[in-house]
Formats: sequence, C-alpha cells, structure tokens
Amino acid sequence: MSKYMLIMRGTDESNAAMMADIEASMASTRQYIEDMLKAGVLLAAEGLDEPRSGVVVDFGAEAPVVTDGPYGETKELFGGYFLLDVASKEEAVEWAKRMPATRGSKIEVRRVAGEDEVPARAADEN
Repeated sequence: MSKYMLIMRGTDESNAAMMADIEASMASTRQYIEDMLKAGVLLAAEGLDEPRSGVVVDFGAEAPVVTDGPYGETKELFGGYFLLDVASKEEAVEWAKRMPATRGSKIEVRRVAGEDEVPARAADEN
C-alpha cells in the first residue's frame, strides 16, 4: 500500500459555486468521506480556512517578506486534502474522480514519499 494525497485546488469561481449550495456540498462530501472510510482507505482529511485569514512568507528577497491574504493574481488556491492509503496511483486517481467537486476546481494527486525514501543526513551516516 502507498499513501497518496488528494489536494483540493479551487478558484474564486469554483469556491463561490460550492458556497452557493453549501448544504448540498457538505452532504455530498460527508458521503464521499463515508465511502472512503468503509473502503478502509482514508487516513486523514482536512480543509483550510479562507485565504484572507492566511499569509504568504516569500523568500524571493534577502529577508523573508510576509504578505496578508487574499493574494493578488492567484489563479488557484489549496483548499484542503484527503490522505489515502491505497494500492496504486490508479486507485488514488479513481478516488479523486469520485470527489464531489464543483466545476472549475481541480484535484492534484501526489504520492507521499515513504520514510525510507528521504535522504539520510550526513551526520546520521557517520
């Protein structure tokens, strides 16, 4: 089994569409979560607060620059994630395709690197 993260990415428009009928959106999301729990693949799931309550720490200058949200020129925002333990990337993609997402949103599917894949620190090797 491998861990995969389904990263929810939305636009202002797709987020507004979801909020337009939040009760239906929440009901379909609860059913989606229940389906994953029954299948035994869901490890974690969390959503994020609104972008306007966050900040960006930008390391593009010599000293980090902190900017309050909302962020100008942002096309997509990371809205939350589901962490799955599945047999393959294909299975993760199938779960992503079942997500009750609004038109215009995207789900990014990424494998979570295993502990054995993280390079050992030089100090640990001595």
